[in-house]
Amino acid sequence: MKRIILMAMGIMAVMTAQAQNEQVKQNPQSSEIWEPVPPVITPGMPGANATGTTAPSDAVVLFDGKNTDQWVAIKGYAPSAWENTNEGPLKWPVTDGVLYSTKGFSARSKQEFGDFQLHLEFKTPDKVEGTGQGRGNSGVFLQGRYELQVLDNYQNPTYVNGMVGSVYKQAIPLANPSRKPGEWQTYDIIYTAPRFNKNGLMTEPAYVTVLLNGVLVQNHTAIKGTTEYIGVPKVQPHGKGPILLQDHGNPVGFRNIWVREL
Repeated sequence: MKRIILMAMGIMAVMTAQAQNEQVKQNPQSSEIWEPVPPVITPGMPGANATGTTAPSDAVVLFDGKNTDQWVAIKGYAPSAWENTNEGPLKWPVTDGVLYSTKGFSARSKQEFGDFQLHLEFKTPDKVEGTGQGRGNSGVFLQGRYELQVLDNYQNPTYVNGMVGSVYKQAIPLANPSRKPGEWQTYDIIYTAPRFNKNGLMTEPAYVTVLLNGVLVQNHTAIKGTTEYIGVPKVQPHGKGPILLQDHGNPVGFRNIWVREL
């Protein structure tokens, strides 16, 4: 009887092995995935007269060289300065398709965003004045809270966690691919917003990946909290937030600003 049972078990083992071999037998089509099909997007194109790159078809265009309709003016950078108030329409001058930071106010986008891809082009003044942080200074605040520094760092040393490409006072850039003053530069930013639970505790920090002039300067960098000039970052629960462009007393030019929500 025992021998019969063993023989039966052996036969079953052979049959199971054969079935498994049939299951794992594959062809090239076995690893092909056909759905879901990604949406078709028309990519941006080089603009006429070297005016940079136009926005892709699914982007929210914040500035296309025409006007400041997508922006309002604000004083200060803390959320209390812009969450429930503003200084009216942004009156930064637009000259030859370029938006220049000035007038003593910073710019806040009317629309707010969560996770996003942000593209913008900037140039620091042709005429070099000042040194360190006093030369071509501005900034891009992600969700109005986390600053990616804009600065003329072409042969202009400063503290490295405050140079162009840095998450200001938090993360040093991986490289310094700065162009000369007056030359157009590009930021391409992939941003994932922080997550908070119902009690306001952060369960996931914000992350940012940044290319400056096509060179990786931040690689999935965790943002510790709000940008602080003095002291340590603060964790403050929030939802969607705007894009802020900082006026720091230098006439920094911007063009081709667009966002793709992710």
